[in-house]
Amino acid sequence: MPIFEAIWLALRTIRTQKLKSAFTLLGVCIGVMFLIAVVSIVEGMGRYMEDDLVGKLIGVNTFELRNRPNITMGDIDQATWEEYRRRRRLEITDVPAVIRDLPADVRWAITSEDNIAVSTPTGGKPRRIHVTAIDGAYFEMKKLGVTQGRSMTPQELARGEKVVVIGVDAAKRLFPALDPLGRDVKMGGVPYRVIGVAEPQGSALGISFDNFIIAPWHSQARRLLNSRPNIIDALMVQAPSEAAMKETMETVRASMRAAHRLRPSQKDDFSLQTADSALEFWNKIKRYLVLAGVALPMIGLVVGSIVIMNIMLVAVSERTREIGIRKALGARRRDILSQFLIEASTLGTVGSAIGVALGIALAKLISVLSPLPASVAPWSIVVGVALGAGVGIVAGVYPASRASRLDPIAALRQE
Repeated sequence: MPIFEAIWLALRTIRTQKLKSAFTLLGVCIGVMFLIAVVSIVEGMGRYMEDDLVGKLIGVNTFELRNRPNITMGDIDQATWEEYRRRRRLEITDVPAVIRDLPADVRWAITSEDNIAVSTPTGGKPRRIHVTAIDGAYFEMKKLGVTQGRSMTPQELARGEKVVVIGVDAAKRLFPALDPLGRDVKMGGVPYRVIGVAEPQGSALGISFDNFIIAPWHSQARRLLNSRPNIIDALMVQAPSEAAMKETMETVRASMRAAHRLRPSQKDDFSLQTADSALEFWNKIKRYLVLAGVALPMIGLVVGSIVIMNIMLVAVSERTREIGIRKALGARRRDILSQFLIEASTLGTVGSAIGVALGIALAKLISVLSPLPASVAPWSIVVGVALGAGVGIVAGVYPASRASRLDPIAALRQE
């Protein structure tokens, strides 16, 4: 029997025997549905971490020079924490030696940041706002544009002018129902004029990226962010490509080791952190979650294979006379075998296709009703359909073999 004719026969059997077919498809459908849903949630979480959380905090082809990692995931032993605590803080005097060795096409920016109380001259309760004091190409590196007003000029940054750019959430909290441009905010009792409102940055894990104020590092704002005014939290460095970033990291490492007079046997007393290094622990967890997402639905697929095998055995019993007629007309054993294998695999494929659709719908529903994001991975669809077809073939081997071994004379006598 031609393969397309066998597939058409299997589809006709599904259509005419709806209840039996529904029970046949159920196990495969449920298994594939949960596979797609779980993998989609894990994939969505991965993109969420890479693009929305760490990606926004660090940036593309960017690394941060800090005295210790800013983003730590996973268990860190007490000895490591003690070693971090003993490290010297980065100072503004460390910066010239580093940027002097940077290639011409590499951008840099310095930052000091903390959550501090910010008020307005019009009164009202002070608000806790994330304030960042910057210098260098911060806005370009973060690709941070403004929707109202303008950004800071290099001259304003160098002179430490009392100007700020604020996020949309900070604008709403400090100036409800008012246009913030040209108005003042007070930090440490010093007024700063709002010259721009930044583009919305969104949120991640319930943390808003729009509740911020950016001020020049050389202004008095930096004195509120660290215990000593010459301390910086990070030097951000952005290269034009990933390969250039790795070379630049080695350049910065050599500059810092020379500035801190570290001997070859001594470990670095600073940290160079990229998005990949920050996500290293998450990527390990992600691999285990994907394995679990594939392995656990296999239970449903095993149940589905048993159901398909039982249904196919019943089908062989019900179609014994049909098999006998086909053999009497010249059908070979392999023809009968292939017919029932194709029918079983068609049942598995149809069940997996329905499971894929339901899995995508379930993942989208979860992302709508909960904070968990969902991103359907194309490979999971291919794996789901392939598993469904494979389960059908494996489950159909025994019934198909039994059908192919029937004696045509005995089969023709079957009523």
